[in-house]
Amino acid sequence: MIRRWLMIALGVALLIHAPAEPAAAHPVPFSYFDLRLHPGALEGSLVVHMLDVAHDLNLPAADRLLDPAFAAQQADAIAKLLQGRLAVRSGGAGLNPQWTGLEVLPDRQSVRLRLRFPMAEPAAAVTIDAHLFPYDPNHKTFVNVYEGGELTQAILDRGRTRFEYFAGTRQGVWAVAQRFGASGVHHILIGPDHLLFLVGLLLPGGSIKRLALIVTAFTVAHSVTLSLAVLRVVTPPERIIEPAIALSIVYVGLDNLLVRSGRDLRVWIAFGFGLIHGFGFANVLSDMDLPSRALGWTLGSFNLGVEAGQLLVVVCAASALAALRSWNAKLGRQIAVAGSVVVMAAGAFWFVERLFFPGGI
Repeated sequence: MIRRWLMIALGVALLIHAPAEPAAAHPVPFSYFDLRLHPGALEGSLVVHMLDVAHDLNLPAADRLLDPAFAAQQADAIAKLLQGRLAVRSGGAGLNPQWTGLEVLPDRQSVRLRLRFPMAEPAAAVTIDAHLFPYDPNHKTFVNVYEGGELTQAILDRGRTRFEYFAGTRQGVWAVAQRFGASGVHHILIGPDHLLFLVGLLLPGGSIKRLALIVTAFTVAHSVTLSLAVLRVVTPPERIIEPAIALSIVYVGLDNLLVRSGRDLRVWIAFGFGLIHGFGFANVLSDMDLPSRALGWTLGSFNLGVEAGQLLVVVCAASALAALRSWNAKLGRQIAVAGSVVVMAAGAFWFVERLFFPGGI
């Protein structure tokens, strides 16, 4: 009996101390895409792991891809698989890849495919869309773009599948100006908080010179803090900036209602709160791929776009308010009061929403 229990105890001890079998897991859920810019073409190479390729091609043994002869037989199937998951565009036009070869990389348990994108003229902006192996939620694609002696890098995954690169040429600078100028116009026109702040400043009326000074003060202020934030000199958290922008709107409406006479401080109000609004603009730019080599052009173009959108709104709102006052001064004053109440109410709503319900009510 004792011997039996000793044998059982020995067996349990051996089980506890026995070496565990290695778990079958994907060791490196990564792919690597290198792209080199040349005047007449883009030259690329794509490194993918054998486990990913074998999974999506339903190959029974992934390690067979390390056999050059077998890998060569699968070259067309691999290229066809990846061509639908990797897209490269130049100036908005899709480029057709020419798959020029396949190489086995035994030390990396991967295969490298070489490809070429012919172009009629040098690229100004290149957009890369890559979602290579959707079955793996942890998969990442490391992108390296080479131009001359410079390297630009990005990481693409299921949450971010697109990277935009701007060439360091005159055409690239123009592409930056177009891209971020349009973004500036778009942002100001879809940003009701910034527009309502401006309209609130315009409600009391005034001369063209006064209104121009107000808008200019706002422009200068938000341009300064936008630049500081993008350059990482000052980066206050969004949870503070967004409620502060809402409070600035409340203040403008309240100032319109309480100040009946005396000095017009709207220029200083526009400048002071414009500093806060600039950090709000920077939060938008932080979500974009900013070309480091053309950062000055990026900031300048975005600011010009914002100003173009602002001027459109200011001219329309100021003209309508001026026409209303000239037609009926009393009605014009009533509209200014009612508009200020609306401005305050909207600002108060945004303040509560952004402070207590940052995810939205």
